[in-house]
Amino acid sequence: MIRVVTDSSCDLPDELAATHSIEIVPLTIRFGDEEFADRSQLTHAQFWEKLKISPDLPETAAPSAGTFGETYGRLAEAGAEGIVVICLGSNLSGTYQAAVIAAERTLPVPVQVVDSGNVSMALGFQVLEAARAAARGGSLERVAEAALAARERTNFVAALDTLEYLQRGGRMGTAQAFLGGLLNVKPLITMENGVVAAVGRVRTRSKALAALADRVTAMGPRIQEVAILTGDSPDVEAFRQQLSSVVPTNLIAGIGPVVGTHSGPGVLGFAYRLR
Repeated sequence: MIRVVTDSSCDLPDELAATHSIEIVPLTIRFGDEEFADRSQLTHAQFWEKLKISPDLPETAAPSAGTFGETYGRLAEAGAEGIVVICLGSNLSGTYQAAVIAAERTLPVPVQVVDSGNVSMALGFQVLEAARAAARGGSLERVAEAALAARERTNFVAALDTLEYLQRGGRMGTAQAFLGGLLNVKPLITMENGVVAAVGRVRTRSKALAALADRVTAMGPRIQEVAILTGDSPDVEAFRQQLSSVVPTNLIAGIGPVVGTHSGPGVLGFAYRLR
């Protein structure tokens, strides 16, 4: 069987990853002198608590090629006939490059690496499609093709509660020109051509959530799958109910340190895969 690997920026809930036999390689999170492996040494809840009180802006670091190589070797020993790796967008991190370097080394099984061009559950949905293809007995090529096909139909839209973290972390991308120096706004962001881009801005939280709901409504029946994204947001359930009449979903994905470091607390949005 072909095994599917991703990295911890995918924000896939643990139970969903386990159900589909998805292997998750952690990025590293640093708060000052403290260093943690994402998910295994620092849970999402612990991250948000530390972010609120830490005087240091956390930093993220890609997994090493050695870490990916160890993962490939372990899966091969467990019986994998091939491995497909779907990574955080290469414009956002060195994670993809590390996975490629590890795949170019002599390995007991073939490894194919896919650049998702995205992050969070927009990456997660690509990974799920690859895992489903693997579960159907797909070849290495078919599993990679499933991820690539999903890449063209997945994305996210999220409302930030503040621009502070996106600016401090240097991830404004094309959003900078659109938002300028405005800090007192609730920007709506997405991914375009592998970088963060702004798709709207409003003045209040309620208007931001209404704008998100309007976007889901506009997509309507084209949506195959949707997940609500939350970064320690107190109004996540209210938002889920707001969307339920359009696209019912119980899939709530907690945004982890890799995304949360740049989005800041209170981020709320949705990721989707179109038909």
